[in-house]
Amino acid sequence: MDIALISALSALAGSAVGGLTSSGTTWLAQRIQARAARVAHELSGREDLYRDFIVAASNAYGAALTSNDPRISDLVGLYAMVSRMRILSSPRVAECADQVMIMMIDTYFAPKKSVMELRDMIKVGAGIDPLREFSETARNELRQITLL
Repeated sequence: MDIALISALSALAGSAVGGLTSSGTTWLAQRIQARAARVAHELSGREDLYRDFIVAASNAYGAALTSNDPRISDLVGLYAMVSRMRILSSPRVAECADQVMIMMIDTYFAPKKSVMELRDMIKVGAGIDPLREFSETARNELRQITLL
């Protein structure tokens, strides 16, 4: 074989390997970036949903403590958020949201609390934070998403 031919084939093979390596690296980097963007979008959507649920549930719970007249439109909005959680979230988060809804409905039918009774409930920590378990479960789920 001619030395010039071997040299030319080596140069072509090196160029091909270099080109394939560069293409593979670019493809892999784009794939990783796309996945990171998808995870960030999913995380942001869940954070917004959980925040909206906590705010709406807190307002509805405050109304339930002091009134016997449930605002149906508020409850329907909360149930819509719970339904979205069933689609987007883990079963544990959706279950905790369901428990919040049950407690809220039960609170409408319980005897109303005076300001003094509310103060005592806060001091003792009994029944005043129906969102605690939901919040902790949602936080753990969001942390797990960021670890993926």
